[in-house]
Amino acid sequence: MRQIGSLLVLPLLETLSLLVLTRIEISFVGYEGKIPVLKGVSLLLAAAESVALTGESGSGKSTLLHIAGGLESADAGTVKLDDKDFSHLKEAGRADLRRKKIGIVFQQFNLIPSINVAANIGFQARLNGEFDAAYIDHLAETLGLKAQLQSYPETLSGGQQQRVAIARSLAARPKIILADEPTGNLDETTAGVVLDQMLALVSETSAALLMVTHSSTVAARMQRKVHLSGGQLT
Repeated sequence: MRQIGSLLVLPLLETLSLLVLTRIEISFVGYEGKIPVLKGVSLLLAAAESVALTGESGSGKSTLLHIAGGLESADAGTVKLDDKDFSHLKEAGRADLRRKKIGIVFQQFNLIPSINVAANIGFQARLNGEFDAAYIDHLAETLGLKAQLQSYPETLSGGQQQRVAIARSLAARPKIILADEPTGNLDETTAGVVLDQMLALVSETSAALLMVTHSSTVAARMQRKVHLSGGQLT
């Protein structure tokens, strides 16, 4: 009876989930041939849910995040976002879906050095036709960036650059935020402040959040934690 129940519940959970990763597999080629990294990983993420993705260095956390965001293609398995399967879309199709529905916070910020903070924050929103000056102002105010809007990335501290990256990921009001160690390069005090600001803004939009982190303190702030080890989630 329990097995029957599980078979009935799983399709329902997938229908209700915003992000559905199903049996994701990927290998990299090394000196000794193919090295399996992800071995049939499945993950469900609901709207407005926050999930911490933990694991040892080299376990494939960033790779899984990139597959979830359409930045990398898996060898096998499917990725559905908002009930749209983009596993086999060409790069142009994945980029379009990513621009409209996904906000990504990279570990290395990836800001555009030739434009100021205000333009960096609004960059993806403008591409998406979702630019809202009042909302950009709200993001800057909440993240403590009002005084830096006309500054350029190279003049900012690491903490300020991370805040800009977070604001940019939220500016187009995406349905899901994928964050790769968003506070990993910051000192403990700054990291705590930035995390508080980020979670408050994500909560405002009801976006789902999947965050790669090594920090048990950060992971404890998420609603749920999954651990990647040996190519599988536990």
